[in-house]
Amino acid sequence: MGDMTKGNIAIAEAAVRAGVEVFAGYPITPSTEVMEYLSTRMDDVGRTFIQAESELAAINMIMGVSACGRRALTVSSGPGISLKQEGISYMNQWEFPAVILNVVRWGNGLGSLHGSQTDYLRETRGGGNGDYRNIVLCPSTIQESVDLMYQAFDLAEEYRNIVVVMTDSGIGQMMEPCEMPEFKEIKKCDWGLDGTYKKKRGDFLDRNIIQESNDYVAKLQKMRENEQRWEEIETKDAEYVFVAFGTCGRVMSGLVQELRKKGEKIGLIRPITAWPFPEKAFTQLKKENKNIKGFITVETNGEGQMVEDVAIYAKKCGFGNLPIYCLPYVCGVPKDKQIMNDFNEIKLGNKKEVF
Repeated sequence: MGDMTKGNIAIAEAAVRAGVEVFAGYPITPSTEVMEYLSTRMDDVGRTFIQAESELAAINMIMGVSACGRRALTVSSGPGISLKQEGISYMNQWEFPAVILNVVRWGNGLGSLHGSQTDYLRETRGGGNGDYRNIVLCPSTIQESVDLMYQAFDLAEEYRNIVVVMTDSGIGQMMEPCEMPEFKEIKKCDWGLDGTYKKKRGDFLDRNIIQESNDYVAKLQKMRENEQRWEEIETKDAEYVFVAFGTCGRVMSGLVQELRKKGEKIGLIRPITAWPFPEKAFTQLKKENKNIKGFITVETNGEGQMVEDVAIYAKKCGFGNLPIYCLPYVCGVPKDKQIMNDFNEIKLGNKKEVF
């Protein structure tokens, strides 16, 4: 068992061990502890920490580092991530990979400091102008946060794409035992700019738009095929299958077992990738279980956001007009008792499906 570590600190150390060479960011609660830790840690290992004058400056600094084939990280929350969207859009156009940590906070505009899942639609749909997707990783424990951050830079470079690690203030502030991985060897990507002009794949100085579009579509298809990740719990004989990620997935992992002891035939699909969404989990479930009465998402936002993807992929994977319910709890950590009461309301017919 590893040392007790706070989530924000653990994920920052994982980025260091994964080989991040430059960090640029601007403080915002509840992600600031990541910056605070890296402000000394990056210097300890001979790397570069920059507190930028704004979120816009930070993402453009990251763009420059990535263009040189070096591992780069930025972190923010809510409105800070929104301010980075133009730079993110440009980076996707030029296939400059990077890792972005979003410690999600609740609300519109400035919002508040409560943990939430209000950024789901923005992160899974790209976020900025244009036609692109980021890989979005959604840990539910501190150990999983460390493991996914450690993998995120490799994924970003493999696909030359941005990878978003999406946590929230709950995961960022809690403490758990976790094991830290070994340090990776740092290598410059061979396509990185080096001050000379050499034609390379994805060179933004010499691009064929049609060919580029075809290549990018093929890359998206490859990511969809290869990078779907999820966890299943007790789904093979379930009558109702819950779908929840992050903190909500953590809550439901325990609650499924508790309700099973009471005779409830329920299961859980916990997406680890919000994009690509784990449709393979639904395809597999359709083959294994013919008794499902409905899917139920548990989310911390106003009306449900992931519920849209559950409806899309349940139908695509052959579940037809099976009802799709949503239990949204706005922000914070949903309580077991509240979820159980709302589940009973679904079974009694008092809560109507969303799709």
